[in-house]
Amino acid sequence: MSSIVGTYECKIDTKGRVMVPASLKKQIPAMSDGFVLKRSVFETCVELWPMAEWELMMVKINKLNRFVRKNDLFVRKFMAGVKTVEIDDAGRLLLSKDLIDFAKISKDVVFSSKVNVIEIWDKQLYEDILNDDFDFGDLAEEVMGNLDDNGE
Repeated sequence: MSSIVGTYECKIDTKGRVMVPASLKKQIPAMSDGFVLKRSVFETCVELWPMAEWELMMVKINKLNRFVRKNDLFVRKFMAGVKTVEIDDAGRLLLSKDLIDFAKISKDVVFSSKVNVIEIWDKQLYEDILNDDFDFGDLAEEVMGNLDDNGE
């Protein structure tokens, strides 16, 4: 799958439905295959995984020996709150109440690309994390500074 690009602001209705922006939908191949919604591992947001990407992750997860306690705990936590979803004919995505509560989503929502996955944030929390007081230049150098032109 190619990378997903963009940040989009939307509103969520009282039933938990969010209209997925048309320009975002155009970037997601095989929308009819559906998606997986899950809690983010590191942030207070929800991740929307295209099914093809989810299946690639499941291949990795299934390689873990579940008789190793840490692996078993990881799988349980990683899979907590996971739901399969589809974008309906009206272009809406339904977020379940437990995931809305986890991500502290109120009225304004941000869809933010994260390479091949889409993060769904409460707008204020998203802005807060972007305005967090740390030096992004230092982080970029630490994470990307030793890569060659081939990404290795």
